[in-house]
Amino acid sequence: MFHTVLFPIDQSRESREAADTVARMVKTFQSKLIILSVVEAPGETPPATAADRSMTSPEAIAALLEEAKSLFAGQGIEAQVIEREGKPAFTICDVADEVEADLIIMGCRGLGLTDEGASESVTNRVINLSPCPVLIVP
Repeated sequence: MFHTVLFPIDQSRESREAADTVARMVKTFQSKLIILSVVEAPGETPPATAADRSMTSPEAIAALLEEAKSLFAGQGIEAQVIEREGKPAFTICDVADEVEADLIIMGCRGLGLTDEGASESVTNRVINLSPCPVLIVP
């Protein structure tokens, strides 16, 4: 059913918590797992949190991807990692299209609970732009 699962990550607690769901789904459907991290282009909107600020460092991104790959390897899941630069929501959807993902699984920070925040949240944008189903792990 889900041959290829795309798991966009950052250094948030929500991404770490979503990893358990990703592992269960990948094992259940024997899916190919692709882990994606997006480096925000310099000069974009200033990062709001410390985790967001660290997502602008290529070294931090490389370490994050390696840590995630090792986490899944420890569960017997082989993962491919991809690092891209750009606006997160658009880049996630572009990569999902490129790798022909059947499902995107991502954590949600809950920052878009207001009307203003909902239109700005990465999660909301991915849901609206995605070429495949999106599973949001609260």
